[in-house]
Amino acid sequence: MSDRKTQMLEDKYLRDSARALVEADIEHLKADLAFKSVGGRIMDRAKEGALDLYEEAIDVAEDNKGALTALVAAIVVWFARNPILSLFGLEPEEDEADTEDDEWA
Repeated sequence: MSDRKTQMLEDKYLRDSARALVEADIEHLKADLAFKSVGGRIMDRAKEGALDLYEEAIDVAEDNKGALTALVAAIVVWFARNPILSLFGLEPEEDEADTEDDEWA
């Protein structure tokens, strides 16, 4: 055989092998998608990401207990600011928006 014909046959065998691999990959993907839908995969990824984030938050909270305690205390004081101010006789002033809401009621 001539060199060109030999090269052409080698190229054809290489092309056929590559095509067989691509077709096998496509069949594998089809079977995999038939087993579990794309939506199910997205939900699994989201759950895994949320779990990783939760575990990371737990680790950070354990490492910074003092800062976490101060943050929680600040939040509690913020929500309880009106009763605390009332204890000291410092009533918060009513906003104009609050009085307008009362007029409509």
